[in-house]
Amino acid sequence: MIRLRPQTAAYAMLALVMLLWAGNSIVGRAVRDDIPPLFLALLRWTGALLVIAPFAARHVAADRAIIVRHWPAILLLGLLGVAAFNAFLYSGLRYTTASNGMLLQAAIPALVLLVDFLIFRARAGIGAIAGVALSTLGVVVIVLQGHLTALSQVAFNHGDALILCGVVAWALYTSLLRLRPQLHALSFLGLTFAIGVVTMAPLAAAEWREIAAMAWTPGVIAAILYVALLPSVVAYALFNAAVATLGPASAGQAITLMPLFGALLAALTLGEQLHGHHFAGMALILGGIVVSAIVRARSAQ
Repeated sequence: MIRLRPQTAAYAMLALVMLLWAGNSIVGRAVRDDIPPLFLALLRWTGALLVIAPFAARHVAADRAIIVRHWPAILLLGLLGVAAFNAFLYSGLRYTTASNGMLLQAAIPALVLLVDFLIFRARAGIGAIAGVALSTLGVVVIVLQGHLTALSQVAFNHGDALILCGVVAWALYTSLLRLRPQLHALSFLGLTFAIGVVTMAPLAAAEWREIAAMAWTPGVIAAILYVALLPSVVAYALFNAAVATLGPASAGQAITLMPLFGALLAALTLGEQLHGHHFAGMALILGGIVVSAIVRARSAQ
């Protein structure tokens, strides 16, 4: 049986996470006219909570003392990473293009470095900054299709503003995961998912007219099942574990894989063609992640 080094396993987990989250963005965009965004977020976290609750209950009971002592940190992380990010993302995808959304999310790794410095005074080395810059450049190449002149044609609207708020929330969540108390993984997921449900319920209630008019087609049900299971239960567990192993900055940089996976998924599911700029951007993204991994490995020696 092959045993992967913890860091190698963490990077593999992050790759899978970004694939699942790229699918989440595609699904969110695809059902924008079928499911109100805040209701979709509520259904996502309700479904995810129902899946893990039977397994998490005993761990929550065992961790009760830690939870009571550290509830402010747990509440903050749940509000940022579960409630705020997804509410802003789904709401923004209703009004903005996928290209704009990817361009904005490419800012997350740099924002994580900034948050780390502002809150924890963690200084990123030149190698880490170079890796983030290289991956971000790869995202820009993909989004702008290899033409810098396309930047002048990018128009921003209130949907972009919503996604930008989600980007800030996710950067804060990633950096602040270092405050996570020593809970069992299922305890932490169960509590943060519950925070997402409680937060989204009153917000989704404001969409009751759209909810009443919804058509519960097989496609809508499949979309709900997907976002509740794979980008939620599976992806959040893997992401939190990867952050614990690699640290916020290195794990946060993996977000640059999302546009790459988004392009691949669009080619597979929508029949869109891959062009030279996709492969150039892919090389830059992967190069940046490799640079960061090398820097981390050397610093650990």
